[in-house]
Amino acid sequence: MKDFTTCDLYDDNEHNPEIKVVLPILKHYGATKKFYGAIRTIKTIEDNSLVRELVSENGEGQILVVDGGGSLNCALLGDLLAQKAFENNWNAIVINGCIRDSQIIAKIPIGVMAISTNPKKSVKHGIGECDIPVIFGNCRFNTGEYLYADQDGIIVSPNQLI
Repeated sequence: MKDFTTCDLYDDNEHNPEIKVVLPILKHYGATKKFYGAIRTIKTIEDNSLVRELVSENGEGQILVVDGGGSLNCALLGDLLAQKAFENNWNAIVINGCIRDSQIIAKIPIGVMAISTNPKKSVKHGIGECDIPVIFGNCRFNTGEYLYADQDGIIVSPNQLI
């Protein structure tokens, strides 16, 4: 992974109106705290069927951005799916919602960010949509854009910055 900081990337591009900064509503849970890649999106509420489907695909160089509507009612990611994402070369998973198995996920070398944790698993009814624009943290995420994250936050750009 190339060396960068979100602060430097922002400073180098602060006059570019296309650079978006995500509000600091998410916490790091994965072992990897600095990551970047092309975005794939999912929009779903309390159903992780599409998360399971996408992390089963080759995610080389990509970040899965899941808009779970900010629901705290259940987790959209657990250790088994995080491990599967790692094994399938995803760089990270960013969730507007909860995860579970956080102590195990903390040891998996993948970026994982979410609002919080909840031991309750989600339903699996196949509800949701992939590769549509999603909005949370005062930011619009589009499939094909680029996300950069470290311990200072997340920025999103329509173009590669590094």
